[in-house]
Amino acid sequence: MKQLMVLETYEQLKSLSDPFRSQIMMRLMEQPYTGQQLAFQFNLSRAKIHYHLRELAKNGLVEIVKTEEKNGIMQKFYQSTARGFTPSEELLPYKEELSESIRQMYTRMLERTKMRVITAPEDAFKQETATSKPAEWSHLGSTWEISATEEDFKQWIKKFFDLIDELKALSAETENAPDQKLYSITAFGFEIDESLFQKREIKDQSKKESE
Repeated sequence: MKQLMVLETYEQLKSLSDPFRSQIMMRLMEQPYTGQQLAFQFNLSRAKIHYHLRELAKNGLVEIVKTEEKNGIMQKFYQSTARGFTPSEELLPYKEELSESIRQMYTRMLERTKMRVITAPEDAFKQETATSKPAEWSHLGSTWEISATEEDFKQWIKKFFDLIDELKALSAETENAPDQKLYSITAFGFEIDESLFQKREIKDQSKKESE
């Protein structure tokens, strides 16, 4: 599986903009599944699942990575062709479809992250001592709203991915360490119209003035 795939056609973009296909893609980014397994997960008919798989495969977004024979039936395992997708310059004029495609994928990522939080082991959120020092935290859950130029934000994104690569390198060095654990990291960063935090501060200030 590629780390990143460049979308070259409008049809690829439309496929990722479909809400249900984006759900399928999210599962197939994690691991290979057969059409039957996906039908069970989504509680839908195999015919409907296979229709969507064919459309995704036709556009080069998923592929068959292995086959297995079971009870005389050849099962095909599908997987996403990449862990992430980015549009080519030719697709930039399709702003509406591009925006919807990204929105759908982010929404599905949030749903999968919610599932990860719910099913995480009990010790995942255990805090041994109360501390305000991030270096002593064993988990992270924070939301920020920060004003910045677009260029500064892009530079920060690059540094974020550099940090991820650094953590991956450290993980490879300590792969067989007895205290190594598996962590889930999900990140979102995007422009917003107004600050929810600011609204809350204004409301609190109005309340104080009325008192």
